[in-house]
Amino acid sequence: MAQPIELILVRHLAGRLAIPAFLVDAEGTLVFYNEAAEPILGRRFDEAGEMAYEDWTSVFAVRDEGDRLVAAEEVPLAKALRSRRPVHIRVAITGLDGSPRLLEVSAFPLDGQGQQLPGAVALFWESPVEDG
Repeated sequence: MAQPIELILVRHLAGRLAIPAFLVDAEGTLVFYNEAAEPILGRRFDEAGEMAYEDWTSVFAVRDEGDRLVAAEEVPLAKALRSRRPVHIRVAITGLDGSPRLLEVSAFPLDGQGQQLPGAVALFWESPVEDG
């Protein structure tokens, strides 16, 4: 199935960014993450491949700052898709290599031409662990 032009263009851009990026389509399927995201997510994208929404939202075990598992519909990308608004939050994940990481995540919907919502993208970076 052909992807909307907005997803193709954002994937092309993300592939050249030095900041980690994670891209999902309108159904929430992971369609790409860039090379900068690979060390954080624990696996190269060409090894992990596309993942259904239910798979990636569970495999990365997203937790809030209180170390509680975040429901799939509350994961930043899912919230950005559903609300069609940007979301910024600090979360912890478990990478595909089993390593825990604390992240700052900014997710936003990709508005297409007309009424089309082609997907969403998250830019993220590792957050330093705060002492105290």
